[in-house]
Amino acid sequence: MYKNVKAEMSRKGITLEDLAEALGKTVSTVSQKINGKYPITLAEAKIIKSRLGVALPLEELFEVTEEGE
Repeated sequence: MYKNVKAEMSRKGITLEDLAEALGKTVSTVSQKINGKYPITLAEAKIIKSRLGVALPLEELFEVTEEGE
């Protein structure tokens, strides 16, 4: 799971629907990717980072965490 992505989404008021539109994917697919069930490509990560408007490096934004952490 990408805890930092979820935190930034919450801070910025960005929904899964917003990211799905930016990525050209379904909400379900984006949810599964953010929750670590499917991999996120580098191109997708860059789009998400841009949509979130954060200065965090990709490595930090997409740091993998286990559920419950």
